[in-house]
Amino acid sequence: MNTPSTASSALSADMQSRLALAHKLADAARDVTLALFRQHGETDNKLGEGDFDPVTKADRDAEAAMRDILTREAPDDAINGEEFGVTEGTSGWTWYLDPVDGTRAFIAGLPTWTTLIGLVRDGSPEIGIIDQPYLGERYTGWTSGAEINVRGTVTPLRVSDETRLTNAILSTTDPFILTPSERGAFEHLRQTARLTRYGLDAYAYARLSAGDIQLVTETALQPHDIAALIPVVRGAGGLACDWTGAPAMLGPQLACAATQEIMDQAVISLRRSAGSKSRIGID
Repeated sequence: MNTPSTASSALSADMQSRLALAHKLADAARDVTLALFRQHGETDNKLGEGDFDPVTKADRDAEAAMRDILTREAPDDAINGEEFGVTEGTSGWTWYLDPVDGTRAFIAGLPTWTTLIGLVRDGSPEIGIIDQPYLGERYTGWTSGAEINVRGTVTPLRVSDETRLTNAILSTTDPFILTPSERGAFEHLRQTARLTRYGLDAYAYARLSAGDIQLVTETALQPHDIAALIPVVRGAGGLACDWTGAPAMLGPQLACAATQEIMDQAVISLRRSAGSKSRIGID
């Protein structure tokens, strides 16, 4: 799957090496998840009784495969993964791994789950991969560009140039995890946007980067949910912010827009709920 990119050739040798390593991680995770998709076996619940936060063999084995590579090839880098937590490092670089973002979609047999790989240096997201193995789509972003690889064909990613929220397609994964305040803000966006789609998890950000969706808002996100998204969206020319409109941090609230105009319109509603504490995170 890892095809050399002309666009990324302007990166420093170190960044090209790290980008190649990110692709190697995605390839390893892809081998695991594809073998288990639609035959994932037993589903465990991380939360036990009450709420449901699913985890499968694919989640655990894919992260383990990526960690094995990093232990061998980047032993000084830190790792922050959804399934196995934090491994400290000394290099200033941290790999954020979400082996199956959208486990609910995965266990439902829906091809909207992704593998997320984000590389952060001293708090700044520098490289991101959103990989959808079943569809054969890999979205890659870095500080100065982004591209999509569809079954070996690589093309640049570019967001839509739409400037009006009333013409925009809006997405969030699950409006029911929002607090009452957040839900009120989102409802105002939903009433304003042309169309709203749900349940896409990180795949919504991939399609925003490809120009189909113009606004995605989420909350209750963890660093491993966000680190990969920011370089892809920004590399494609989009904006990644918190709900005040400030540059995005690694959670918990995220708004990504195709243009500054749409972000400005969205923040009018979102900033009223900025900092609101959400209940349950998204897998």
